[in-house]
Amino acid sequence: MKFIIGKDRKQAALFPVSLEESIEVENEVRAIDIFVNSLDLEKMGFKVRFPEGGRPAYHPAVLLKLFIYGYLNRMRSSRILEKECRRNIEMMWLIEQLSPDHNTIANFRKDNPDAIKKVFRATVQLARNFNLIGGKLIAGDGTKLRAQNSKKNNFNTKKIDRHLKYIDNKLEQYNQDIARADGEAEKEEAQKNINIHSSRKEGYKKLQQQLEETGEPQISTSDPESRHMILRGNITEVAYNVQSTVDAEHCIPIDYEVTNNNDKKAMGAMIRRAKSIIGNNDFTALFDKGYHTGSELEIAQGLGIKTLVAIPAPGSNAPDPLYNVKNFAYEPGEDHYVCPQGHFQR
Repeated sequence: MKFIIGKDRKQAALFPVSLEESIEVENEVRAIDIFVNSLDLEKMGFKVRFPEGGRPAYHPAVLLKLFIYGYLNRMRSSRILEKECRRNIEMMWLIEQLSPDHNTIANFRKDNPDAIKKVFRATVQLARNFNLIGGKLIAGDGTKLRAQNSKKNNFNTKKIDRHLKYIDNKLEQYNQDIARADGEAEKEEAQKNINIHSSRKEGYKKLQQQLEETGEPQISTSDPESRHMILRGNITEVAYNVQSTVDAEHCIPIDYEVTNNNDKKAMGAMIRRAKSIIGNNDFTALFDKGYHTGSELEIAQGLGIKTLVAIPAPGSNAPDPLYNVKNFAYEPGEDHYVCPQGHFQR
C-alpha cells in the first residue's frame, strides 16, 4: 500500500521560502494587518508614546493584532498566545516574529478595555461600509459569564450583619469558657479562638464600611467588578451579564455591553445604542421574555422603534395546577374572568 511521503527534514533548500511567501494571499492575517494599520490607535486611547529609558515597550498595534488573531482563532489565554508567537507561522508573519510574554499580553488586555471597545466599533463601521449590516432586523440577548469570585466571597449588608452576629455569639461563648476554665491550656485555647474571630470581625467591619462609602448594594472581594445575580429560576451565581445585539443580515454583532444587572432593565439602553449605530429608527428589534418590562417597552415606544418581546408565561403558583392563571378565561363583554369550573364573580 502506498502512502504520501513527507520531505526529508535534513534536506537543504536552494531557495529558502520567506515568511511572506509562506502566507497565502487570502489568509485572514493579512486582513488583520491591514485593518489594524488603518486605525488611529492614539486617538482611540491606546498609549503609543513611552518615556525613554528602560526596556522598550511593544507598540500597541503589535499587541492588538495578536489579540484579534487570538479572538478569531479561539485562543483567549495569554499563555497560549505567548506560545503561539514562537511556533505559529501565521502569528510570526503578523507580528514580525516578536514574542511578547504572557504578562505583557494580559496587561494590554486589562489596561485598554475602552480602546478595545472602540476597535470593535470600527469593525462595525467597516461592515457598514461594505453593506454587511442590513439595519432592518436586530436581536438582543444576554450571556451570563461566571466571575472568578465564589459566592462566599460576595457580601451585602444582610450577609455581613449575619456574620457579625455569629462572631459576637462565639466571642461571648469563648469569654465564658475563659471564666470557667480551670487550667492555663484551656484559657490559651479560648484566647486563641477569640483572637481569630476578632480578626475576622475587623475584616467584616471594613467590608461594611466600604459598602457604606460606595453606596453599592454588594461587594465581591476576589473579582471586585462582579455581582451576585439570578441566572435562571432560583439559580444564582456571582457573574457578569454581557448584553449583545446582532444584525440579522449576516449575523454580525453590532453592539455589546458588560453589565452587572439582569435582562429586565437592559432593553432600553440596547435599543438606544442600536439606533445610534444604525443611524435611524427604521428597524425591528427582537428580544426574549426576560426583557419583557413595561418601562423598557415604553423607552422603545418613545424612540419610535418597533420592538417584539416574547410574553412571559402566566404565573403557575396555585396550590392546584388546575387553577393557574392561564386556565381562567376572560370575558371582555362582561369584564370578568371565568374559572375552570365555569364560575365567575361580578
